[in-house]
Amino acid sequence: MDLKTSLNVSASGLRAQSLRMRVIAENLANQDSVATTPGGNPYRRRVASFSAEVDRATGATGVKINNIQTDRSDFTRVYQPGHPAADAEGYVLKPNVNSLVETADMKAAQRSYEANLNAIEAAKSLTMRTIDLLK
Repeated sequence: MDLKTSLNVSASGLRAQSLRMRVIAENLANQDSVATTPGGNPYRRRVASFSAEVDRATGATGVKINNIQTDRSDFTRVYQPGHPAADAEGYVLKPNVNSLVETADMKAAQRSYEANLNAIEAAKSLTMRTIDLLK
């Protein structure tokens, strides 16, 4: 694999993990966001979706960002009759965001981002060593 191809593959991974970290950060920022109207729906967790994509020109496989989907899991119901967002029965719907899951996902995304940076650095280093040998 040549330098340009390896950089393109790693760059696609960087873009994907950067988006993933942004979506996770949005989820964490909104983990306490409830509805603004009584009985309304609160913030719904979002998840980035990726797939492998083969570059026909080089034959290298990179990462393609498909879309950002909403998590359709159930909201948590908490009994808070005095809350402005409470329904007729006194329950407030809380977002379907679990901070432990988001934190673990964030750590995995950070590690993947770091691995792609290391791959870019290794490719750059090998190229520089090759240039030094040719001098």
